Amino acid sequence: MNRRHFTSLTASALLAQSLPSARAAAPPAPLKPMALGWVITPFGSPEEHFQTVQKLGFTACFLSLDKYIGSFTPALAGQYRDLLAKYQLTATTVEVVGPGTLEWNFTQGPLTIGVVPPKTRAARIDALRQVSDFAKQVGIPQVQTHCGFIPEDPNDPLYPQAVEAIRTVAKHCQGNGQDFLMETGQETPITMLRALRDVAMPNLGVGLDTANLILYGKSNPVEAINTLGPHIKSVHAKDGLWPTDPDKLGEEVLIGKGAVDFHQVFTKLHHLGYSGVVSIERETSGAQQIADVRQEKLYLERALRTATA
Repeated sequence: MNRRHFTSLTASALLAQSLPSARAAAPPAPLKPMALGWVITPFGSPEEHFQTVQKLGFTACFLSLDKYIGSFTPALAGQYRDLLAKYQLTATTVEVVGPGTLEWNFTQGPLTIGVVPPKTRAARIDALRQVSDFAKQVGIPQVQTHCGFIPEDPNDPLYPQAVEAIRTVAKHCQGNGQDFLMETGQETPITMLRALRDVAMPNLGVGLDTANLILYGKSNPVEAINTLGPHIKSVHAKDGLWPTDPDKLGEEVLIGKGAVDFHQVFTKLHHLGYSGVVSIERETSGAQQIADVRQEKLYLERALRTATA
């Protein structure tokens, strides 16, 4: 399992308990601006995962669904739609980054991540179309992915190819009434801004991952908001340390222990009028992940109160 998607909620049984079946499942209450959610990667029972999300006090979730590439059936969409209603949860965004090998580092990452590498581009576009169609059936309005190491030099032959690949996915999502979001990480903010301009699709936006900008040594997230702010439609709350090895990404750490200044991030987003969800992403697993997310939720709730007061 790769670095980006090795998280698993195998300890969900620690929290999941039988809950009453939903009665005439009413839609979840509208989410407040900057409500907290959780990035979940289902590797077990979907119901256990949604139970755990509810038990931890979240009302929103971000779904990372590489597990289902090639098997996004109408039956699966119906199951997810019913479970979200049962547990009164709003799924804001779906994401896939596969298929194929992904190496989350500086040496092989440019050759394996996103829709930039020609070898896997067609399969990745197809997977994004699949998850977009699935999201439409479930009623999820956003599709997100890592587009990859978009070249900083617009004269690089890979740059126009990447632009056209992103446009192809954005058009498909547009047909499904969705936004398509590029997740920050492998490219500088100004490179992403150039891609936004050159793709020129009204439904193309940015998924701001606060730690990835640091892990890849690309930008401080506070400064990235100055460049990308109006385009940000999704936020991953994650913390990390700057890289010190030229071959390896920086280290992801517990929120509050890294280089992200969440008070400033939230203050800037609040002043910009960001009204979406802030989804916690913690790349640990099992019982440790649940303990970490519980602690991070409390930390972020305090930061949000002071930043939006």
